[in-house]
Amino acid sequence: MVIPPPVRPDRVLKYLKPYVLRMHFTNKYVNAQVVHTPTATVAASASSQEKGLRLAMVEAKENTRDVAAAAKIGKLLGERLQAKGVPAISVFFKKEQRYHGKVKAVIDSVREAGIELV
Repeated sequence: MVIPPPVRPDRVLKYLKPYVLRMHFTNKYVNAQVVHTPTATVAASASSQEKGLRLAMVEAKENTRDVAAAAKIGKLLGERLQAKGVPAISVFFKKEQRYHGKVKAVIDSVREAGIELV
């Protein structure tokens, strides 16, 4: 006898999608990506290394690694997630990361873009 999987309403199903936000900060750049863990694929990513964003930041004489750059990356990532239809994400912190500074800027700007944190 085969037991079918439980039928869950859509309002619950949209929050069970395991999308994880991962952030990486180097001495020059800020990188963030959202990974769909069951398939190990990148749903969306944003980086201050991207040519268009990097050139715009250099022309405006902005830094590509500070808190303001992290906020821009979070906003761009949030817009890309909205376009893909990802309603909610969870955050993966590395051992040395805390909710402070650049990490806080990325997470807050993703949240402001309309993505919920689970």
